Amino acid sequence: MSKKIAVSEQQWRERLTAEQFAVCRRKGTEPPFSGQYVDNKASGAYHCACCDAPLFDSATKFDSGSGWPSYWAPRNEEVVDTTIDKSHGMERIEVTCSHCDAHLGHRFSDGPAPTHLRYCINSVSLTFKPEL
Repeated sequence: MSKKIAVSEQQWRERLTAEQFAVCRRKGTEPPFSGQYVDNKASGAYHCACCDAPLFDSATKFDSGSGWPSYWAPRNEEVVDTTIDKSHGMERIEVTCSHCDAHLGHRFSDGPAPTHLRYCINSVSLTFKPEL
């Protein structure tokens, strides 16, 4: 991925909806089963809602039953960053966009083969571009 973009908090507030800002810039979480991409079965790519970087492909999306869109892998390892998140009295792996540091969701090790990973991502942190 190219170098990180620099955008001020005020610029993010102007670019994003209140819900996008709360999730992407303040590490919030949308309610389960509320996101527009939970049940999306169309072919295409999921991009970062903040910077439009391509993050996940529909070919890696699966129904985890968790209430959030889930993927077994990002497009490539360079498009997302992971860090330990010890908030809310538990330890999880936070997933962020490597281009703009937007909070996307969390990664768990209970996904399907071949990776056995589950990238549990907030719909509000994504935009979907259908395959043409």
